[in-house]
Amino acid sequence: MTASGLPNLDRRYQKLAQKKDFLIRLNTMIPWEAFRPMLAKIRQKPRKSNAGRKPHDGVLMFKLLILQKLHNISDEELEYQVNDRLSFMQFLGLSLAESVPDATTVWLFRQQLTEAGLVEALFEQFEAYLQSHGYQAKGGQILDATIVPVPKQHISKEEKAQLDQGEIPQDWREKPHRLSQRDTDAQWTKKNNVSHFGYKDHINVDVEYGFVRRYSVTDASVHDSQALPDILDDTNEGDGVWGDSAYRSALIEWFLALLSWDSQIHERGYRNHPLTEQQKETNREKSKTRAKVEHVFGAWVNDMGGKVLRSIGIERARANLGLRNLAFNLKRYVSLETRAANAG
Repeated sequence: MTASGLPNLDRRYQKLAQKKDFLIRLNTMIPWEAFRPMLAKIRQKPRKSNAGRKPHDGVLMFKLLILQKLHNISDEELEYQVNDRLSFMQFLGLSLAESVPDATTVWLFRQQLTEAGLVEALFEQFEAYLQSHGYQAKGGQILDATIVPVPKQHISKEEKAQLDQGEIPQDWREKPHRLSQRDTDAQWTKKNNVSHFGYKDHINVDVEYGFVRRYSVTDASVHDSQALPDILDDTNEGDGVWGDSAYRSALIEWFLALLSWDSQIHERGYRNHPLTEQQKETNREKSKTRAKVEHVFGAWVNDMGGKVLRSIGIERARANLGLRNLAFNLKRYVSLETRAANAG
């Protein structure tokens, strides 16, 4: 770039700032450096040699993953978009002269986070930040789950039968590349008589602020109610627990009562025992609060590129969905802080 081009670039950055671009606010409001010690854990092994290219900055790589989850794009598309968009480069602190981490580097960094089990730790770190900055979980908690689709597997009946018995088909063992391309952890489930293949993200959202406070990732066949013990939040200052009728059972009602939680779970009708008008009205009242959890999944679809998952295996699904939940919380925090600043 010529020297005359630099002032023009500065002016373009200034225009982005004047428009209060979301990424600028995200960059300034989130304590990115606070994540550095946690991210450094994946590189605690000493390098065997000083030769070769030095690893990219850990915070930079983490911000790349957050960008990816905010737009639900592939590693290759992320590399292209960062090279193409000024707002992405500015968010990452990269100049036009600096190299952008390629798709393989992004994949390897995410894999390192996954293998080190650090995604959940990063999520919990930001949760602690929220708690310490006035965003304590309040008002009770809302439970829900959403199906996260992955590409459907084209396998024969014989292969499926072997997988159902916990066996790997012989042909896959002889051709390891085929096995690496098969998601043997994802499962089928039915919702409203439509079959879905993939995983589930079970989440707990607090009523007061709408942050994802707890989450659990399972294959799609796991019933919503089975994940309830894993996502209940005992730090929430409210004692109400909201959920749709999928969480309703005598066992769960007993469990919640035992722990002194106030069940606001929807009642459900049964064959020959439909809901009474009073029960329907009670459910409608509960829905006014429970509907807040849909804001999370709505944000995924409307603002963050949709639900589809581009990975194979449940460990990677847990990492990717953990990062997506974290990205939502970062976005939610910026939204609440901006609203508070504008109101003041």
